[in-house]
Amino acid sequence: MGSKKIGIIICQRYGTCAGGKCFRALRNREGAFDIYKSQDVEVVGYTTCDGCPGGNIEYAPEEMKKNGASVVHFATGMVVGYPPCPYISHFRDFIKERYDMEVVVGTHPIPQKYYVVHSTLGTWNTPQWQQLIRPSLADEKIRLAYD
Repeated sequence: MGSKKIGIIICQRYGTCAGGKCFRALRNREGAFDIYKSQDVEVVGYTTCDGCPGGNIEYAPEEMKKNGASVVHFATGMVVGYPPCPYISHFRDFIKERYDMEVVVGTHPIPQKYYVVHSTLGTWNTPQWQQLIRPSLADEKIRLAYD
């Protein structure tokens, strides 16, 4: 079996991010990458959404798919930034429908400092947000390691 090929889309507000936490989490199979514990993974695309309202969402997954990606991960910054991406569900649904690709919300574990702030603010207190943050939630020890 070959490696699982994935693409990563980050929020434009973090457009200069070099991906350090994402690639560390992928290497360690932490956060949303823990689903690949027994698989080799290859990143075949890494880009931003192109800023609100996400113009790159329409086109980037096509290139990723041409490069063999079967899964698109939305970087954790899309849920921990303030405010979290208001288009995340639309983006997920569009990519699934248009490109028939799996979409995972999250990459690296949510850093504890963001978890505390969003918990205090009640940002993620809906069933929809609880589902969206689940893949990258991790436990407190791991969240602290990503502060």
